[in-house]
Amino acid sequence: MFNKILRRAPEAVLGLEERKSVICKEGPPSHIAIIMDGNGRWAKKRSLPRIAGHHEGMKTVRKITRLASHLGVDVMTLYAFSTENWKRPKLEVDFLMRLPEEFLSTFLPELIEENVRVEMMGYHENLPQHTLEAIRKAKEATKDNTGLILNFALNYGSRSEIVDAVKVIAEQAAAGQLNPEDITESDIADRLLTSKLPEPDLLIRTSGEVRLSNFMLWQLAYTELWFTETLWPDFDELTLVEAIEDYQKRNRRFGGLKGEEEV
Repeated sequence: MFNKILRRAPEAVLGLEERKSVICKEGPPSHIAIIMDGNGRWAKKRSLPRIAGHHEGMKTVRKITRLASHLGVDVMTLYAFSTENWKRPKLEVDFLMRLPEEFLSTFLPELIEENVRVEMMGYHENLPQHTLEAIRKAKEATKDNTGLILNFALNYGSRSEIVDAVKVIAEQAAAGQLNPEDITESDIADRLLTSKLPEPDLLIRTSGEVRLSNFMLWQLAYTELWFTETLWPDFDELTLVEAIEDYQKRNRRFGGLKGEEEV
């Protein structure tokens, strides 16, 4: 349903490579955030265990990262594991905690070649040491890269992030370091895990779910949202191109009347 609604007929006459060129010319979103959903359903449809879907989804991360890099996207944040995902069966969680290690060990040479820098946002508590070590090695190996920032949201929850930012502000106010009356939106944004990143321009969620699931609630205030029924393992270059093309058609007013006459 969503893909049919969002598909842009005029581009159908152009080949994929031509459409990529148009995106590069018009300028892609600076920051794309993706809620990668549907791995389990992809596996179930094929009578496979859920972990098979997660493994296939890892392949999608690789090809979509490559495309985002080639299109000139500055940041791509992937919702890899939420603070709520610990509720899943232990076997599945253990597998998910191994995926960063497997993904980064096989993909790291390509990331370096593509000039991609790896980052992570989330809480280190409860994450296995081998998961943290894989992330640390990838960050260290790519720290000097100047291209796409591949930002993994791992053990991440937006409400906890906001609460922690408020706590820091409250402590500074109590210590007399900050006047409560002078607190601004920037004071909160500067204390979030994304303080060094631009806010997302485009959010993509796969598998037909239409919700944010505690993901970047503050940062997505004026982000353009794009939903697709495509399951994450089936998400391909064409789907990403369609999402960006739809984004480029939108008039981002940020509460104003940009591009419109005031009536």
